[in-house]
Amino acid sequence: MSNPPPDTSERPVALITGTRKGIGRHLAEHLADRGYMVVGCSREMPDWSIGNYEHVLADIAEENDVKRLFAHIQKQYRRLDVAINNAGIASMNHALLIPIATFDRLFAVNVRGTFLVCREAAKVMRARRFGRIVNFTTIAAPLALEGESIYAASKAAVENLTRVLSRELASFGITVNAVGPSPIETDLIRGVPKDALQKLLDRLAIRRFGTFADVANVVDFFINPGSDYVTGQILYLGGVS
Repeated sequence: MSNPPPDTSERPVALITGTRKGIGRHLAEHLADRGYMVVGCSREMPDWSIGNYEHVLADIAEENDVKRLFAHIQKQYRRLDVAINNAGIASMNHALLIPIATFDRLFAVNVRGTFLVCREAAKVMRARRFGRIVNFTTIAAPLALEGESIYAASKAAVENLTRVLSRELASFGITVNAVGPSPIETDLIRGVPKDALQKLLDRLAIRRFGTFADVANVVDFFINPGSDYVTGQILYLGGVS
């Protein structure tokens, strides 16, 4: 298990978006257990609470919401060590059946939201010349999964954003990486037919569902202070080739 960032005179602070449920909730609990002060956000309040955790209502696709979120972090904690862009939405349908409103919302949340959080996080992190940003992509992008054209395209944009930002922010001591989970049994895939999920798992080297622990393991690696030479990387789970 990796250690918290340097300067432990104050509790390290991590922001995780989309913490109401699923991977976001697990990561919030995981980092809070590790000693981080975790700030989470979503458009609705969660039905759970833990120590070392604060929840803020925010829609990451809305610039004013994101700016308000970071103004609160700056005022309340005066630092930000980790930002994890977990919040995202998916659409699984044939391209000919996808309404433009769905397209717009996918790119608003997955791309614009990720960019806004990265931008505002970097503004806070550069003051201490240390920061770890972890974005979320999907194995649907490299596998070019049928029925996920817009979702995969939005996450491909996140991957390129990750690579470019890793170069632009390196001089501030900020690393930017991304993790692409294999299917995890969360609400995001609950409506996907079982045969479709099995076909997807059959394309992986390790043919099983991913777990929250699998994702947390990668996040721990990326946010480790010892990973300061690791940036601009996209790590897919499950053995995608």
